[in-house]
Amino acid sequence: MKTLTPRIEPLAESKWTEEEAKLLGRLKGKDNGISPGRVYNIIGTLANHWKLYLKFGSWGNHILGKNSTLGEREREILILRVGWLCQAEYEWGQHVLIGKKAGLTDEEISRIKEGANAPGWSAFDALLIKATDELHDEAFVSDETWKTLAETYNTKQMMDLVFTVGQYNMVSMALNSFGVQLDEGLKGF
Repeated sequence: MKTLTPRIEPLAESKWTEEEAKLLGRLKGKDNGISPGRVYNIIGTLANHWKLYLKFGSWGNHILGKNSTLGEREREILILRVGWLCQAEYEWGQHVLIGKKAGLTDEEISRIKEGANAPGWSAFDALLIKATDELHDEAFVSDETWKTLAETYNTKQMMDLVFTVGQYNMVSMALNSFGVQLDEGLKGF
């Protein structure tokens, strides 16, 4: 973790407005698989800026939801790689679990840390990692990588790839800067 304590504490339940309690109460009641009966720290932290949280949630649901044109496994490769590059331990921990549900193996998840040249990747998986690295490092997908991706991906998928990496780069910045701590039961790096 970049900080050992939160810079912005998750909003205490005692401070929830009626609107916040309605939504966050439903989330609290869900068995989220990590901290049953608790709101994830990222959600509690973002709840400090409710209007931002609502807009962020809507956009985030596109990236993680059924509206994205990317396959779940491919999406999680992108998210885990950018989370690793940003050293966003909270993001990594959450998406290791999501990635496993999407079909990534422990070996693949470990290999994401090594990058596109690690032995064992399919050519396309390595290309996804390369695109993530380019977006992270240069804020641009090179012509060669773009052309090769476009042999498999359609226009919407290309757009979703760029926006997924961008979304999780931003999320990683927020998690690191706000000092969002690992949820109880969540493993980091």
